[in-house]
Formats: sequence, C-alpha cells, structure tokens
Amino acid sequence: MSARTNHERLVALEKQMEDAAEAMDFEKAAALRNEILRVKGEGQGEDGEPLVGQPPPGAMGLGTQIPVRQPPKGWVKPKKPDFLTGRKPKG
Repeated sequence: MSARTNHERLVALEKQMEDAAEAMDFEKAAALRNEILRVKGEGQGEDGEPLVGQPPPGAMGLGTQIPVRQPPKGWVKPKKPDFLTGRKPKG
C-alpha cells in the first residue's frame, strides 16, 4: 500500500471510531482503535507482544530508530545453499 492509501484509510478509520464513540458503541470504537494501531504498526499481536519494537539505543547503529520486526511463530530460517558445489541443501 502506498503512503497516501494508508493515510486515507487511517482518516476513514478515525472518523468511524469517532462516530462509534458518539453513538456510545464503545466496543466498536475500541476495535477500530486497535485496527488503527495495527495499521500504524503500533498495535499488539495475539500474544500481547508489540508488532514492532524499538531496539535498545545503539543496537542498530548510533542514532538510528529503525523498528525491529520479529518473525512469526514457527518460522525457521532457510538453509543456505552450498556455493562451492552448486547443490541445493538437503531437507
């Protein structure tokens, strides 16, 4: 998605959240708030862990504020190919 599309979606979600709060439908407003946070990358996953976390200062270089993304549960790093023999790894 482009930044413009994301911005338009966030504006629409915020308007829906405000309308739901005015209508006293707080459950819908809370669900929309969570969706807004998810789109912004500030929400929490199913396990309560943040979707994107900030590394400790200096972990990714001095002065950087690059968010660290965690791989999904059960993800296994693929094996590297053997460039000397040109064969694919077994398994």
